[in-house]
Amino acid sequence: MKPQNVAILGATGSIGASALDVITRHPGRFRAYALTANRRVDVLAELCARHRPAWAGIADPRLAPELERRLREAGVAARVAAGEQGLAEIAARAEVDSVVAAIVGAAGLRATLAAAGAGKKLLLANKEALVCAGPLFMETVRRHGATLLPVDSEHNAVFQVFERERRHAIERIVLTASGGPFREREHADMEDVTPEQAVAHPNWRMGAKISVDSATMMNKGLEVIEAHHLFELPSERIDVVVHPQSVVHGMVCYSDGSVLAQLGSPDMRTPIASALGWPDRIAAPSPRLDLAALARLTFEAPDPGRFPALALARAALAAGGTAPTVLNAANEIAVAAFLARQIGFLDIARTVERVLDAFPSRALRDLEDVVAVDEETRARTRRAIGNRPPRGLAAQAG
Repeated sequence: MKPQNVAILGATGSIGASALDVITRHPGRFRAYALTANRRVDVLAELCARHRPAWAGIADPRLAPELERRLREAGVAARVAAGEQGLAEIAARAEVDSVVAAIVGAAGLRATLAAAGAGKKLLLANKEALVCAGPLFMETVRRHGATLLPVDSEHNAVFQVFERERRHAIERIVLTASGGPFREREHADMEDVTPEQAVAHPNWRMGAKISVDSATMMNKGLEVIEAHHLFELPSERIDVVVHPQSVVHGMVCYSDGSVLAQLGSPDMRTPIASALGWPDRIAAPSPRLDLAALARLTFEAPDPGRFPALALARAALAAGGTAPTVLNAANEIAVAAFLARQIGFLDIARTVERVLDAFPSRALRDLEDVVAVDEETRARTRRAIGNRPPRGLAAQAG
């Protein structure tokens, strides 16, 4: 059987690394056909030297000459594409069978839409594509016959136990959240949280931005919006529960009282292997569960006072139109400002709320409209933050 050609958009991140790990364990079944990165030329060049893809893509076009030089020095014959359009062209190439959409943030929207528009088997780890442009994205998937497979652990879990042929019997779905590092901390005590504390996730190894989103639970809010589009359910039928052990990843509740759940170790290679192998099952190196060793699994409702970001996301979903796009863009800028010590941890949700309140929602027309709203929101959020001096450790160091 001819190996599937897989393009990994965002190969230098944690999802990309996990996808490459799974792919290399099945050399006769998959080939890393294209690898892309945002700016990490050195890491991308090393990956290309190891996996020998046909294409390499770099989002920042200014770095294309450097990437070409490094590939020549490594003896890699991969062709280079640059910029958002270059990455979109890679995703839509006829030779590509599957696309792993793992670019963090709205930056991955154009290439992910290109993959959907080309009718690819699309492994979606970029939740922002659905948050920023949900109706547009899902219409593109339907119109071009793309196969959309969620890779987020929660959505992949729901996908595995969601009986579409019996969707009339589905009452609700449940997404689980670890609660992050501040699950038991009082709200007032989070004013002086540092970036180092916020990215220290108790269960998952993720990038800084996603780790902060987990700590604020904005990540779960974005996932509610994503689930709304993926499973065509209203917000009130999408529940969130805090599950500190991160073993149960998602559940589907049926009208006969049955609750079907997917369990697994907190390892992204499990949902990636599930999506890569679908509709079959393929081996993954994830640690196996030992339920006796775990001893107990606990669940609790998220505290709305401790995690206001979750309510903001639900409100944006209810408003529709541009509101989810604004929510995502404002959050990306606010998180970046927190990581740069310009604002405090609790200022992230406060900033997002202020920008949402000041930006009346309207309908989105097309991709260019999404991009324009995203850019305008980022500018508004930067102005809302202003040129604040560094806080905490950075201020002391200065």
